[in-house]
Amino acid sequence: MSTLQRVVVGFLCAALSVVIFHQGMILALREIGMLPAAARVWSLAPNPWGVPALLNQCFWGGLYGAAFGALAPRFTIPLWLAGLLTGVAAMLVGFFVVAMLKGNPIGGGWAGQAWLRSFLINGCFGLGLGLIWTGVTGRFFPPPLPRR
Repeated sequence: MSTLQRVVVGFLCAALSVVIFHQGMILALREIGMLPAAARVWSLAPNPWGVPALLNQCFWGGLYGAAFGALAPRFTIPLWLAGLLTGVAAMLVGFFVVAMLKGNPIGGGWAGQAWLRSFLINGCFGLGLGLIWTGVTGRFFPPPLPRR
């Protein structure tokens, strides 16, 4: 698979992972009381720029997936673990870069429950990315046959 194909497939796998795994974990955390009942799952409410929230999350998740796809051939660890680490990277970027840009306290205010929730949500996204990538690339893009 070419680099461009891997980037596109990674983007699509990550967007799907946002819809299934990321949002599914938000729903689960809301149902067990770790998130407020007002936490919206699969929300199409527009953000300040008028983009539906779910599409916005799929786009940003897709960028992580594009990077994952570009780097996938270099991974020496299982892809599910590489995906999980991608989710942890997304969590850290959210806690330190995005929070600073939005004027929020960095590190989630250093509250342990915020870290746990973010790890569960973003880790689930990353795990889903690795699992979906493995399923899609193994099924639709089999490795080339060895030459004789």
